[in-house]
Amino acid sequence: MAQDITNATGVEFMEEKLPCDSDTEAVSQGDMGYDDGLELNQFDGLPYSSRFYKLLKERKELPVWKAKCEFMDTLVKGQFVIVSGSAKTGRSSQIPQWCAEFCLSVQYRHGMVVCTQIHRQQTVDLALRVADEMDVNIGHEVGYSIPLETCCCNDTVLRYCTDDMLLREMMSDPLLERYGVVVVDQAHQRTVATDVLLGLLKDIALQRPELRVVLLTAVRPSPKLLAHYGGSALPQIHLESPGAVEAVYSGSGDSSGDYFCSALRLALEIHHSQQEGDVVVFLVTAQEIALAHDILRHEGHSLPPALGELLPITVHPGRAGSLPILGEEGGVRTRRVFLTSSPNEDFFWAVGSIRFVIDAGLQKRYVYNPRIRTNSAVIQPISICQAKSRKQLAGPTGKCFCLYPEDRLLPNEIRPHILESDITSTVLFLRRMEIAGLGQCDFIDRPDPEGLMQALEELDYLAALDDDGNLSEMGIIMSEFPLEPQMAKTLLASCEFDCVNEVVTIAAMLAAPSCFMAPSAELRPEAAQCHMRFQHPEGDHFTLINIYKAFKQSQQDPYCSVEKFCQDFYLNHTALLKADALRTELTDTLRRIELPISMPAFGSRTNTLNIKRALLAGFFMQVARDVDGSGNYFILTHKHVAQIHPLSGYGAKAPKLGLPEWVLFHEHSFSEDNCLRTVSHISPEEFIQMAPQYFFYNLPPSESKDILQNILDQGPSHCQEKKPPALENEPQKDQTYDRCVIQ
Repeated sequence: MAQDITNATGVEFMEEKLPCDSDTEAVSQGDMGYDDGLELNQFDGLPYSSRFYKLLKERKELPVWKAKCEFMDTLVKGQFVIVSGSAKTGRSSQIPQWCAEFCLSVQYRHGMVVCTQIHRQQTVDLALRVADEMDVNIGHEVGYSIPLETCCCNDTVLRYCTDDMLLREMMSDPLLERYGVVVVDQAHQRTVATDVLLGLLKDIALQRPELRVVLLTAVRPSPKLLAHYGGSALPQIHLESPGAVEAVYSGSGDSSGDYFCSALRLALEIHHSQQEGDVVVFLVTAQEIALAHDILRHEGHSLPPALGELLPITVHPGRAGSLPILGEEGGVRTRRVFLTSSPNEDFFWAVGSIRFVIDAGLQKRYVYNPRIRTNSAVIQPISICQAKSRKQLAGPTGKCFCLYPEDRLLPNEIRPHILESDITSTVLFLRRMEIAGLGQCDFIDRPDPEGLMQALEELDYLAALDDDGNLSEMGIIMSEFPLEPQMAKTLLASCEFDCVNEVVTIAAMLAAPSCFMAPSAELRPEAAQCHMRFQHPEGDHFTLINIYKAFKQSQQDPYCSVEKFCQDFYLNHTALLKADALRTELTDTLRRIELPISMPAFGSRTNTLNIKRALLAGFFMQVARDVDGSGNYFILTHKHVAQIHPLSGYGAKAPKLGLPEWVLFHEHSFSEDNCLRTVSHISPEEFIQMAPQYFFYNLPPSESKDILQNILDQGPSHCQEKKPPALENEPQKDQTYDRCVIQ
């Protein structure tokens, strides 16, 4: 007789219907040949296909399968559970499916299942794999949501999404009432979005006792993570790895630069040995990856055909593109060598052919300095948990070559990104959550006080906060846009200055990956000449508009494909498509909150001035002045001197046009080349108009500030900008130069 099992929240389950039993029944019937309509899929009511039973046999071989009944029992009894295991254990694909079975057993009374990931491509790959394993259609019972792309419907019971997408969803559903189980995968990576989610889930769980929270980590949870959710009493399930991996250590630890040559030498030796299996090489920088790719391609052309093809593949986390699936074609063996600097080993979870891992043992991290408002690059050792995860990628029959001594002291844990990042956007989001009814975010590691104060100060300058430090009406509207706060403020200012059509293009182009291709050295001069055709004399922000307009015109050209247009002008087709999609999303958001959208007016003097005013409304903190006429730009906020990047329009055309004295810049790449990127010319009068007075008076003393103060003291009559010679005869509307009212 079936026996009722009731947990503390009053949810009833029938013992004979527990999912850990139903799957065993399903596979046994499949083995007996009864998959001809007798066994129905519990998610869509259709008969299981033969592929379902084939994949189910493979799933039962995963280490995670041994823990299924223990996991389901733990999920019934408590709110929180932590499951730890490497990428090869199957935790990311199987645990969310079992959570869906848990919700199905209570007729989805408490909602669907959502599983967060860090990278968008991994999100899509997992959703596709799980839909295949569950024998359902992607976009129906199983779906995914990543920035600019949603593939799910009302029937979706399991959804994979990036962690930042779930945070944005919380703005309209702060208690996540749609969901019965929230699975936070890769919790050990400690990204900013994941840490915020972990902090908010603790408060949400108190308000929703029926909610289940599952944390998935690659290694055993740290004491700090356990203490955050209740200490050692928190249920934990550790998945045993498939087997011990043979690790070979090398290097004296005295010369960190030796790892690059050693890694390439090892990759070639592995290929010459003719042992089966692909290779993953963990390097440190993007420059190393590009150089390694060129060297391996060159060496591969001179290898004997009998060894098979050596195919280097660059893998950059955060960039779109699945790992190509290759093997033997026409009897020719292909060995892939994946070159990456990703700290996320789970990116290779689906590549079952990896047998060799070459690990430099170092990583490049960007540490934000709130005093100069920019990032510094730091090369540092990986953590112990990262080292273990990388070794596990080789599998029980593989080998890991660690290019560092075995006795090197590695940090125990990955340092939380919340301690090293600009958290201005995070603070804006958390202020929005407080309005929605959630209390203070209970961080596992609280942000750096100096960084927190800088974020609050910046939001105050942008008028996103009221006098009490709460979110203002302006701040609420700014939080609606998937943009950094400064760009969101710029977009709102464009509504007042009647240049929305142009500013929304700039915002989309800057939020998307760079539209400029980086060709090989011999093609760079030709690429630079092609890019110069789009350059605008007013600056790089205006150049981006030119590129986008040309891209859209090429889509309408019946005689030339847009792919060929991008190829001919060395532009990134994928990046431009993303910018176009993001522009559509931003425009839809403007319409949803009923803000005006101007008609195109690009090219007129009035429109040019208004675009600059809108940009200054958000980026007045990123202004610099050429102090000696030779390109040494003094940044007003922190007295640092930098140069304009050579690939900027001004960098390429400086001998002809001359360098502008005052510029607004979008990015200061301090750690790489100390350059200002995406630069446009402004006048000091425009800066005085748009910068809040309390920001201006807080600037450190300098000659540049004295010049601005002198202009301010002389009054509004001196704030009229002189017309450029080419535009003096152009008819224009009357302009008012009062201080910006977008405050």
